Amino acid sequence: MDIINPYEAEELVSQYIDFHYGDTYFGVDNFAQVCGEICGSIAQEQKQTGRALDIGCAVGRTSFELAKYFEKVDSVDYSHQFITTAIELKTKGCKDYHVKTEGHLVEHKTVQLADLGYTEYADKCSFKQGDACDLDDMYKGYDLIFAGNLIDRLHSPEQFLLNIHSRLNVGGVFILTSPYTWLEDYTKKENWLGGYQNAHGDEITSLDGLKETLGANFEMLEAPRDVPFVIRETARKYQHTLAQMTIWKRIR
Repeated sequence: MDIINPYEAEELVSQYIDFHYGDTYFGVDNFAQVCGEICGSIAQEQKQTGRALDIGCAVGRTSFELAKYFEKVDSVDYSHQFITTAIELKTKGCKDYHVKTEGHLVEHKTVQLADLGYTEYADKCSFKQGDACDLDDMYKGYDLIFAGNLIDRLHSPEQFLLNIHSRLNVGGVFILTSPYTWLEDYTKKENWLGGYQNAHGDEITSLDGLKETLGANFEMLEAPRDVPFVIRETARKYQHTLAQMTIWKRIR
């Protein structure tokens, strides 16, 4: 039986367009924009503003935000529909979509890149479908890599993390966010970075796993921080989540 990628469903694509480009809810700032701003600020502090890679870019807002700070932004996502949406926004500057209100009722919306101030930066962005655990060799030589809410949806997060330094320049910055919602639908339990007890009964957190896996090639630049986000499902149902952001500098 073929495995169906849930991120190809039309309803979820529309939900993510609204998550990236739509209204904010309950006073929580736009997550994709905030992540791009933090990445840009850290890159400027570290004087690393040449090329950036956005892995798990979804429908692209963080990529457009990164383009304010970097000379070139490459963006990759496993979902064909997400990438198609990002390309349409880049080339046409707008996208019609709908969000569910209740049952089969929907509200129709339009996003305009010009309204968000991204028009002049769009040509810096390149969007392609790809697997984070099996990236093409072309993706290397970056000053910053951002992986937003990605690692707990990979079949082999350790493999991804052990290889990511080879994509970065020495001195480059690797920034991750994740709510660490490990599910065996995406990642076999034996491949989880954390969220379990080891054979000695010690609790292993995802941050523990990140430190162990990245420690050989990276140093953590600052203490982890939580970045909240809200995803609208219907007019009366929302997901309110905290993603932990960790910021790493390649040292070797």
